[in-house]
Amino acid sequence: MPQQRVVTSASTAGDLLDHYRPGDSFFSSAARAVRGEGVLATATRIDDLPTVLSGIDTDDSQPPIAMGALPFDPAEPAHLVVPSTVCWAPPLAAHAAAPVARRPLAGTWSITPVPPPAEHVAAVEQALKLLAGASGEGLRKVVLARCLRVRGSEPVDVAQVLANLARRDRSGFTFAMNLPERAAGTRTLIGASPELLVAKRGRSVTSNPLAGSAPRSADPTLDQQRAVALLTSAKDRYEHAVVVDAVVEALRPHCRGLDVPAEPELIGTATMWHLSTRVSGELRDPTTPSHTLVKALHPTPAVCGTPTAAAHRAITGIEPFDRGFYTGAVGYTDAAGDGEWVVTIRCADTEGRDLELFAGGGIVPESDPEAELAETSAKLRTLLLALGINQSL
Repeated sequence: MPQQRVVTSASTAGDLLDHYRPGDSFFSSAARAVRGEGVLATATRIDDLPTVLSGIDTDDSQPPIAMGALPFDPAEPAHLVVPSTVCWAPPLAAHAAAPVARRPLAGTWSITPVPPPAEHVAAVEQALKLLAGASGEGLRKVVLARCLRVRGSEPVDVAQVLANLARRDRSGFTFAMNLPERAAGTRTLIGASPELLVAKRGRSVTSNPLAGSAPRSADPTLDQQRAVALLTSAKDRYEHAVVVDAVVEALRPHCRGLDVPAEPELIGTATMWHLSTRVSGELRDPTTPSHTLVKALHPTPAVCGTPTAAAHRAITGIEPFDRGFYTGAVGYTDAAGDGEWVVTIRCADTEGRDLELFAGGGIVPESDPEAELAETSAKLRTLLLALGINQSL
């Protein structure tokens, strides 16, 4: 039986970052950090994980784990890997350290927006017409994204991008997952997501949907004004409630109790304010694996819309690109079913000198097309700043 080597002696998550190399898998949360090296087995369907992991042993008492990424479209192939070596460490936030400045990547960049900004505004207007007409499908929300295709004069230093992202927000979710190669060598899905899709440990399950966003400001007074405006915005609170309701309904069949706060709270990243609701519960069956909960939740209205089928049709009819793994899920699960999965946002698909950066926003009847464009521009800054590009597009 293949054996997964488990290393728990890494002193810090920073050590895992320092040893990361493209082709590895990396995932860091507020709970722990993990890096995977090598490949013992792979799977293209999340349902195959129990069978794949049952054929793996470990060199200690911990259950083996699989790491990887799921695409936006659940019908498309996933990329899930059982690493040959797994290294665990406490989370980045557990170790006091002096702030580390971002190190811009070498070279110059050319950037092509897809669609161009004016066309994204027109796309939002098209979505608003669909929402107004509803076409008998009861469409309440649709999430529209745009993409920046970035080409560097030098190959992308994926390890440095990961370090820039992880050390900018030590308590967030940072990831780098190997993807199937296309043409230019090692391909990596890299990002810093603020949104927990689901975490499961024993009977405990947690999901933290985010919906409703506003850009941060370097001016403290304006930043606070934007936060208060978001928290009191009827449009954003409606958008948020749609997502929370869907998460609760997806988890309810699996849980014998759910704790759902009556009011959202504000959480902030370096570039954005978000409305947040932390949903927690107790599973009816503690053996329910995390991947079953992922299937029940994905895709949430935060990245697709509602109802799901109608929103998905609208997205494929309006967006001029294939999302691939953007707005999918990324994380890990072990053979006991415990794991952490986050929504794949604030991310880039990188290969060779090329990156595709993505950002989107939820469109509801009260949405303003120009404001939606500004929101995507603010969200794209997370990855642009990690590259050393300080501009809005």
